[in-house]
Amino acid sequence: MERQLSLLERYRRDRRQLIEFLLSSGLIKELRTSSGSATSLSNIDFDSLSADYILHCVKSGGVVNVSEATKKYVDESAYPVLINSQLGDSYFLISDPDSAGSPPRRVPPPISVKRGGNSVSRLSSLKDPTIAENVATPRNDYGLNKATPAAPMMPTVVSGIPPLGLPSLKTGLSDDDLRESAYELLVASMLFSWVEVNPVEDRKKEKSSKFLSGLKSKKDKLHLQSQSSEKHSKLFDIVRVQMQISEAMGACTKRNLIQLAARRSCGQVDLPQISLGLLLGTFKSDFLNEKSYMQWKSRQANILEELLYFSANVAKTEHLTIRSCLEKIRDTKEWDLKMSASERVEVLSSVRQLALKISSLPGKFGLQSETYYWTADYHLNIRLYEKLLFGMFDILDECQFIEEFDTLQSLINMTWSTLGITQKMHYALFGWVLFQQFVATGEGMLVEHAVIQLQKVSTAEEYDKEGQYMNSLVCSRQCNDREVKLSLVQAIFLSISIWCDNKLQDYHLHFNQQPANFKRVISLASAVGLLTSGNCSGAKLAKLNASNDKAARKLKRYVKKSIEAACTQVANTIDLESKVEKTHPLALLANELKLIAERQFIVFWPVLCHLCSEALMISAMLLHQFYGERLKPFLNGVSSLSEDVKLVLPAADVLDHYLTQLYTFAFEENRSHHPIRKELDHYQIGEVCKPIILDWVITQHAHVLEWTGRAFDLEDWEPLSFQQRQAASVIEVFRIIEETVDQFFGLNLPLDVTHLQALLSIIFHSLDAYLQRLLSQLVEKSHLYPSAPPLTRYKDAVLPIVKKKLLEFTFLDESVSMKLKGLTTPKLCIRLNTLQYIQKQIGILEDGIRKSWGLVRPPIDQLWAKEELPETSERDFLACSEAVDELFSTTLNCIRDTAKVAISMICDFIGARVVFWDLRDSFLFPLYRSNVENARLDSILPHVDTVLDQICGLIDDSLRDLVVLSICRASLEGYVWILLDGGPSRAFSDSDIMMMEEDFNVLKDFFVASGEGLPRSVVEQEAKFAEEILSLFSVQSETLIRMLMNASEHISLELDPPKHGHRNLEDANTLVRVLCHKKDRVASKFLKRQYQLPKSSEYDDIPSDNPTLISPMVFDLLKRSSSLQWTNNGSSSFRSIKSRLQKATSDIRNVAW
Repeated sequence: MERQLSLLERYRRDRRQLIEFLLSSGLIKELRTSSGSATSLSNIDFDSLSADYILHCVKSGGVVNVSEATKKYVDESAYPVLINSQLGDSYFLISDPDSAGSPPRRVPPPISVKRGGNSVSRLSSLKDPTIAENVATPRNDYGLNKATPAAPMMPTVVSGIPPLGLPSLKTGLSDDDLRESAYELLVASMLFSWVEVNPVEDRKKEKSSKFLSGLKSKKDKLHLQSQSSEKHSKLFDIVRVQMQISEAMGACTKRNLIQLAARRSCGQVDLPQISLGLLLGTFKSDFLNEKSYMQWKSRQANILEELLYFSANVAKTEHLTIRSCLEKIRDTKEWDLKMSASERVEVLSSVRQLALKISSLPGKFGLQSETYYWTADYHLNIRLYEKLLFGMFDILDECQFIEEFDTLQSLINMTWSTLGITQKMHYALFGWVLFQQFVATGEGMLVEHAVIQLQKVSTAEEYDKEGQYMNSLVCSRQCNDREVKLSLVQAIFLSISIWCDNKLQDYHLHFNQQPANFKRVISLASAVGLLTSGNCSGAKLAKLNASNDKAARKLKRYVKKSIEAACTQVANTIDLESKVEKTHPLALLANELKLIAERQFIVFWPVLCHLCSEALMISAMLLHQFYGERLKPFLNGVSSLSEDVKLVLPAADVLDHYLTQLYTFAFEENRSHHPIRKELDHYQIGEVCKPIILDWVITQHAHVLEWTGRAFDLEDWEPLSFQQRQAASVIEVFRIIEETVDQFFGLNLPLDVTHLQALLSIIFHSLDAYLQRLLSQLVEKSHLYPSAPPLTRYKDAVLPIVKKKLLEFTFLDESVSMKLKGLTTPKLCIRLNTLQYIQKQIGILEDGIRKSWGLVRPPIDQLWAKEELPETSERDFLACSEAVDELFSTTLNCIRDTAKVAISMICDFIGARVVFWDLRDSFLFPLYRSNVENARLDSILPHVDTVLDQICGLIDDSLRDLVVLSICRASLEGYVWILLDGGPSRAFSDSDIMMMEEDFNVLKDFFVASGEGLPRSVVEQEAKFAEEILSLFSVQSETLIRMLMNASEHISLELDPPKHGHRNLEDANTLVRVLCHKKDRVASKFLKRQYQLPKSSEYDDIPSDNPTLISPMVFDLLKRSSSLQWTNNGSSSFRSIKSRLQKATSDIRNVAW
C-alpha cells in the first residue's frame, strides 16, 4: 500500500511539473482566467487542469482558458481513459477488474431499464452495430415488473464456421426467440416430469407419512418443507440464469406452466401446448410496456405458425383457420381490447384442436416416444436444443461449464422426447456446440471435449430405425453450384472439417497467439476427417493417419500454403517496418523468416511429424528459396563492408545455417523414406564476405596504430589510480584492441584462419609498437655509473695546507640527460606495472579471442562438405586447429617475450638508477670516505630503506621481488665500486676490513629482512663476488703483488677498465685497484716505484665547499648530483702505466718485498 501511495504521489508530482513546464516554456501565448489574463502561475492549481487540453491548445494556437481546462479535467475523471486503438474498445478501468472476474464474450442483451443520458456503459456497446440494434430494441425481459439485467448471450452465427444447412425458419424467429422458447420448453419438461413438486403434491406426501410426522416436531416439519422448496427453487433459478431470462419473466412463465401442468396429469408435452398455455395465462398487464408485450405475443404466434401452419398434413381449410387465429392473436387491438376472455379462449381452442390433431399423427419411423414433430419440425427442434446446450456454459466465464453441469444436463435430457433427440444426436450436437464455443472463446479445452463427443458419434450403437431417422434429418449445402443433401451428422462433420481446412491452410497465422490449439485442431480434424478433393459434393472425409496417402498429401499442401502465406504476409509489411526501425528490409526479412522456421520446428513440427514426415524439409526448402530469391541481387552489389552489408549478411548467414540445420535434421529423421538428399542452394555468403572483411581489417589496422601512437604520446607515466597502478595509455590501447576484436566478431559473418591472422596482426603490431616506443625511452644504464677516478697510491698528506688537485668532471650528452629526467624511479615503476599489465591482458585477450573463435560459424559450404565427407573434414579440422594454435603462439608469445625483456631491462635500470644516481650522494659517495669508522653503513641504510618503501608502494606486488633483487644487485655492485673505484679518499687498513665485513653482512641481512625480503640463498649468490673482492683486502700485499705479476701477462688484452658487472677476481685491473686502496706501505712503495702513481693526498674527489675553487655553475651542478661523470683522465693513468707494468714484470718476480 505504501508503494502504491508513493507511485501515486510521484505521478502527481510529475504531472504538475509537466503542466508547469508547458505553461512556462513559451509555448502558451496567453493564459486566461475568469478575472482576465494571468501574469503569474502561483495562483493556479495544476492538479485540476487537463493535460490533454493544454497540449491541444499548444498545437492549435497557444491560448489556454483555465476554466475550460478545469472543466475538461472534471469530465475526464468521470470516465475511463480510452486507448486510441482502431477498434476503439480498449480502455483503462477505474475499478479493480479482479473483483469481477473476466468479462463475458457474448453480445450483451438489451435492457429496458431507463438510464441517464451520461451512462458510460453505452459507449463501448454502441461500437458494434449488432449490439446497438439490440440496445435499441430490447427483447429479453419484455418490460416485466422487477426486471433484472440479463447476462450476455452467445451469438448464433460464429464468424468463419460454415452453417449446417438446416432448413430455414419460415417465420424468421430470432436467436432471442429461440433461446426464450427453449427456456419455456425446459421448464415445461421439468414440470411435466414432476421435477417441480407443487404444494398439493407436498400435502399428499405429508398425509402419507403421518407416522413419521408424528415423531417430528413442528419446527422439524417446517425445516424439511423449506429445504425441499429451496432445492426446487434453486434448480429453476439455475435454469433461468443460464438461459438469461429475467427474474420477472421467469416467474410469469413458471406460474403459467405450473397451471398448464396441473390441467394435464399425464401425456407428453409439445411446443404448441406450451405456447397455447402461455397465451392463455399471460396478459398485457404483466408487462411494463406494450412493445414488450407485442414482441412476446408475436414470438408465441410465430412458434405456432412454424409448427402448425407450415405443416404438410394440414388441410386447406385448416390453413385458413390457423391463419385467421394467428392474425387475431397478433392484432393487439382486437386481441386485448375488442375480444372478451371467452372469445380469446375460443380462438385458442380452435388452435388447440388443430394442434391435437397434428400431435396425434404417428411417427414416421416407429421409434419410442416418437412424435410427428420429430421429422416435420426437426430444423426448429435442433436449433432449440443448441440453445439449451449453450446454456450449460458459465455466463461469466464462457470457457467453463457451470458447477451444476451434471444436474442441468439431466434436466436438458428431459426435452429429448419433445425435440426428437437421440443419444447419437446428442453427441453430435454437443460436439458441435463445444466446437462453436471454442471458436468464439479460443479455449483449447473445449476442443478436447468436442473431440471426445465427436468420437462417441462413431462408436455409438445405432439401430436401423434410429439410423433411418437420423438420415432423414437432411441439411442442404451449395457445392459447385448445385445443392448437396447431407444428414445431420454429415453436415456437422463437414462444417467442422471445412473450418479446420481453412485454418490449417494458414496455421502460422491462426495459431500464432495460441500455438497449443494447433495440436487440438489437428485432433479435431482427425476425428471428423478432411476433404481431400476440395469437392464437398461427395462429402468424402479422409481420416488423418500416417498410412493414408491422401491425408498426407493434404497435410503437405497445408505446410506449403501456410509457409507461403506467412512469407507473403511478412514481405508485405517488411518495408514499413524497416522504415520504422530504420534498418534494411532484407535484415528484418531474414529475422522474421527465422522466427517462422523456429515456430515451425518448435510448435508445429512435433504435431505434424507423426502425420507428415516431410513437413520440416518442405518448410525449410520453401523459406530458403523465398529468401534466396530476394538476397541474390543484393549479394551481386556488395563491394565493401557498408552498414547495410553489416545488417543483411549476418542475418542472412544465420538464416542459412538455421535452415540447413533444420533440413539436415529432418532428412536424418526421414532417411528411410527419402534416401536421396536434395541439396539446398546456399547463399555463398562466405565467398562474398572474405575479401571485404580483409579490407575492413586492413583499414582497422591503420586506425589502431594511429590511436596507439596518439595514446603513447599523451602518456605522462602517472598511475591511473591507487588500485590501478598501470599507465592510462595501456588501458586505452587495450580498449581500442578489444573494441576492434568485438567489432570483428560482432560482424557475425563467416570467418576463416586468414581473417584471424589479420586480426592477430593488428594486435601484434599495436602492442609491439607500444613496447618499442617504451623501450626507446630508456638509456643505457652505463650512463648512470661514475667513471673510474685516477689511480693513486695511499699517502697521508704531510702538508695539509697544500692546495689539492680537483678531479675533472664532464657533462652527459643533452639527449641522454633529457631522457634521464623522464626516467625517474616512480615513472620507471609505472612502466614496469604497465608491462606486467600487458602480460596479464595478453592472456585474457587470447582466451577471449579463442572463445569467440570457437563460436564462429564456418562458411556453410564447409559444413556441407563435413557432412558429405566426414573423414576428410575431420583431418581438415585438426589441421586448422593446429594452425590456429600455432598462429596464437607465434603472434602473442612474441609480445610476451618482448614485454618480459623490457621488464628485465627496466628492473636492472631501476637498481642502477637508485644506487648510482638517486642515492649517489647518500650512499655511493659518503660510504667509507676518508675514514671507515666514521662513515659506516648503518648511517646510510635508512636512505636505502626509504627508497625501497617508496618503490614497494608504487610497484605491482608480482614485480616487487624482481625490483628489490635489482636494487640488491646494484647495491652490491655499488659496494664493489667503493672498494675498487672509490677514488683517492678511500684507503682501507687491516683494522678497517673487519668493520667492512660487518657492514657487508648487515647489507645482506637488510635485503633478507628477517625472511620477509629476498630469499637468503639468492642474496648470498648475488653477494658472492663482492665478498670475494672484500676478502682480497685481507690478503697480504706481497701476495697481491705476486698475483698481479701472474695476471700481468694478460693485461695487453684489457687496456680499459672492465665494464660494470664484468670484473674478474684475478685480473690485473682488479688487483691493481685493490693495491691502490690498501692503506699499506708495501703496496704504496710498489705502486710508486714501478708505476709512479701519484699520492692520494694530492687529490680531492668531491666538490669543495669553497666556491672559489670551482665555478658557481659547476658547483651547483655537483651539489645536486646532476647529469655529470668523472672524466676519463683517471682511467688514462692506468693506460700510461701499462707498458711500465709489463716491462717491470720480470723485475717484480725477483724483488723481495
